[in-house]
Formats: sequence, structure tokens, C-alpha cells
Amino acid sequence: MSGRGVWQRARARLRRFPEQLAGCGEQASAYGRCVAAASAGNAELRRDRCLREFRALQECFARA
Repeated sequence: MSGRGVWQRARARLRRFPEQLAGCGEQASAYGRCVAAASAGNAELRRDRCLREFRALQECFARA
């Protein structure tokens, strides 16, 4: 059994990623700002700190 089909599907998803990211620019920016703010200075990025922004980005990718 070959993993060829798996790699072809993975490559196809990766080829679509730039289009999806472009369509979700607002959500990606909001998530990036949240992560940058949460990890600024000596602060440590904690789990679920930017969960709301991440979920919005995830939903946008799912729609795209």
C-alpha cells in the first residue's frame, strides 16, 4: 500500500492555502495581533489566550 494519495491530498491543500489566507486576512491579522500582544516583552504566551481569534480564523478557513 502506498502513501501516494495521502501526499497528493496534502499538496493540494497546501496549494490552496495562500488563497484561503488571502480570503481570511482580517481574521489572520486579528489572531496575529493577539499573539504578538500576548507574547510582548517578558510575557509568556499561554494556552487559550487567543482562542476566540483562533476559532474565527479556523472557521474562515473551513468556509474557504
